[in-house]
Amino acid sequence: MMPPAEELVALMTAAARAAGRAIMAVYAEPDIGVEAKADDSPVTRADLAAHDSITSTLSAACPQLPLLSEEGDLPPFDVRRQWQRYWLVDPLDGTKEFIRRSGEFTVNIALVEGGEAVLGVIYAPATNTLYAGQRMGQDRTTWRAWKINADGDQADIHSNPLAANASNMVVKLVASRDHGLDKTPALIGRLAAIWPQVEVKPMGSSLKMCLLAEGLADLYWRHGPTGEWDTAAAQAIVEAAGGGLFGMDGAPFRYNQRAGLTNPAFYAVGSVEPDWQALLADL
Repeated sequence: MMPPAEELVALMTAAARAAGRAIMAVYAEPDIGVEAKADDSPVTRADLAAHDSITSTLSAACPQLPLLSEEGDLPPFDVRRQWQRYWLVDPLDGTKEFIRRSGEFTVNIALVEGGEAVLGVIYAPATNTLYAGQRMGQDRTTWRAWKINADGDQADIHSNPLAANASNMVVKLVASRDHGLDKTPALIGRLAAIWPQVEVKPMGSSLKMCLLAEGLADLYWRHGPTGEWDTAAAQAIVEAAGGGLFGMDGAPFRYNQRAGLTNPAFYAVGSVEPDWQALLADL
């Protein structure tokens, strides 16, 4: 029998904070052990230490739940497709930012159920800030997202409603520091045709989508490669806060639906009201 959502989120929070401590221990060292993975993306000793920490915490508490991590082994799809419920983890999201020592990196832990990310925790260890969301069930009035700051203060968060016909509104775009830069000017042009002012904030890791959830940004569009572990926790939090994350076909992301784990292009938004799909078409 599965523990209630509150206990699961508490477990995810503990796992994320423990992984954060492992990450920051490596962060403080002069040599963080950078290596290249098979796809030429970087991995550090912090990625691996966080993976080990999270796996130990979650597996000890819920041995019945499979765990899929960016830094772990990938079971065959014939095995994974049988999973009704599992953990989906990015132990260190924003490895490039970690290497740059920008502070913009996170621990991402999601619980996926029936292909949907229903619980999400994102922890930013450099600032000791944690975001969480639960959107279990179909009754959206029970969904909830919250933030715990470095002082331990907890507050519910909500995304920003954005009307497409409001001439006095500013639209806030968050963008990757490394991906999609060639498309950003065209996107700004389309946004400026609707809203009089467009603000752009470059940022690393899933913190971009955390800004959507707390109403500090409106749009994040990503057409470069990401993995399912990059988006699941953030999707749960953004949806619980009132926003959404969609493929370019306008459908919300679902997880573990195919053999590969590379996401297609997507957009995440604080408000689902504007016709984002039409606005972003053919960019």
